[in-house]
Amino acid sequence: MTLRQALTIVELVVEEAPGPVSVFVADEHGELVAAATMDGAAPDTRLNAQRKAYTAARSDARSTGELAEKVGGEPAELASFDPFFTFFRGGVAAFEGEWRVGSVGVSGLPGAQDEELARRALDHAGLGHV
Repeated sequence: MTLRQALTIVELVVEEAPGPVSVFVADEHGELVAAATMDGAAPDTRLNAQRKAYTAARSDARSTGELAEKVGGEPAELASFDPFFTFFRGGVAAFEGEWRVGSVGVSGLPGAQDEELARRALDHAGLGHV
């Protein structure tokens, strides 16, 4: 994930979000490349966006929603994961070819909207996600 790609993702999310959100773009280790919180976004959206990006970057799933489906809400399964992982939708892994190069997390809208916005931003930056 380059800084230019990360900034492109942040710009698209901020431009197209139908309401105030936070966006966090991470490298392949889940570490910060770029982030923003829109005016009016709830303070907890910052940490939620970070956790979504971290989870999508570091898990074997392509998105936080996919990981949640895989786990199925089983308490033992949930307890076995990294404690910083989240299972809320809105975190999507970024790929160049078959290589996971980072991720994006969006928080502030209903989960399906967060995830769709993250996917559109990755498309806009020329990164794969499926």
